[in-house]
Amino acid sequence: MAKGYWVSVYPAISDPERLTAYDKLAGPAVRAGGGRTLSRGGRVVAHEAGITQRVVLIEFDSFEQAVAAYESEAYQKALVALPDGVERDLRIIEGID
Repeated sequence: MAKGYWVSVYPAISDPERLTAYDKLAGPAVRAGGGRTLSRGGRVVAHEAGITQRVVLIEFDSFEQAVAAYESEAYQKALVALPDGVERDLRIIEGID
């Protein structure tokens, strides 16, 4: 079974302290859904049309598990805490077997 991944890119973060409040709720919700954070805000080298931005990569045992974790009640509560000053592009993608 192919793994599932959340890939989040943050083009704009105007209030990093409020993002921390979201992280405190989102982390436990992601772990409860079976997610493992592989990378969060580390170094980035962008090529071609890329822009150096904060990137978060989370792995799940399956694509279905990744979708279910996003749709879970716990994660939806965390999303409420995501501040208006944070612009984010989140994709749920299926890995290759």
